[in-house]
Amino acid sequence: MNALRFLVEIVFDLFLIVVLLRIWMQAARADYFNPMSQFVVKVTNPIIKPLRSFLPMVGQWDIASLVLAYLVGIGKILVLSNIAAGMTPMFSDTLLMGLAVVVFQFLSLLFWLVIIMAIMSWFNRGYNPMMAMIEQLTQPFLAPIRRVIPPIGGLDLSVLVLIVAIQFVRILLSNLFGIGMGL
Repeated sequence: MNALRFLVEIVFDLFLIVVLLRIWMQAARADYFNPMSQFVVKVTNPIIKPLRSFLPMVGQWDIASLVLAYLVGIGKILVLSNIAAGMTPMFSDTLLMGLAVVVFQFLSLLFWLVIIMAIMSWFNRGYNPMMAMIEQLTQPFLAPIRRVIPPIGGLDLSVLVLIVAIQFVRILLSNLFGIGMGL
């Protein structure tokens, strides 16, 4: 059962990451012609396009993508609970846990993108489309911190502050939701 649980988690998590990236890239107005953007759009379009027929965009927010992310979170909870216990949790618990899955996955994605950006900043590099995308996505989170804590002696502490903040929010939410960090 552990192997099956692992495979189910990976499939749901990877698809949820792609859907969250789509939402995030649209909200951040990331470069549509970036190869990473094209990959995300092509993977999610088969499901998003039909949803958009009755869930339109509201401003810069893609409601169809938001609903899809939430449905993937709920689906993950339902499938994993059936594998583990052979039963479905209560409806209200499923809705809450589905939201928790989406929030935790977004925070994990943000955490790893910030880590990757920080490590890659140590190396002298030319233009890299992947790094350009990561910088476009993380900039809205790092810019407010940089306004309060500017680089000190060439060292940008905003990344460290953001990582600590992400972990703090994850712990806080796990206590509020009453769930483990394993989501």
